[in-house]
Amino acid sequence: MPEKTFSVDFVTPQRIVYSQHVASFSAPGVMGSFQVLHNHAPLLAAIGVGEVKVRETSGKELYFATSGGFVEVRENRVVLLAETLEPAAKIEVERAKEAKVRAEKRLMEKKEKIDSERARAALMRAVNRLHVAERIS
Repeated sequence: MPEKTFSVDFVTPQRIVYSQHVASFSAPGVMGSFQVLHNHAPLLAAIGVGEVKVRETSGKELYFATSGGFVEVRENRVVLLAETLEPAAKIEVERAKEAKVRAEKRLMEKKEKIDSERARAALMRAVNRLHVAERIS
């Protein structure tokens, strides 16, 4: 019996990152991670910083780093509108390591003008990018 699939479209403000029929989709919802399979109930969810995963019909798993956005699931179609979405294979590890170090330094500073929330968010994004990049190592 053939595997049941559904379409996914991953879109950022710059471009369509991924568009395919897949067997499963997982995302880091702000209320907890979730998975979508064929015939999933309609859903609208906010996602946060984390890992997006798809399992293609071939069985191959692909990983993406995201910094947040929204997912709509309806009639066997998933649309992910992401602020950023980076395939694991395209993550520049050295750049992510540098961003992590910069964010850590900013958090260590005791100056009043430091926006600690912004520095923590930058650190979370950098750590996430490094985690997702490890998926292909």
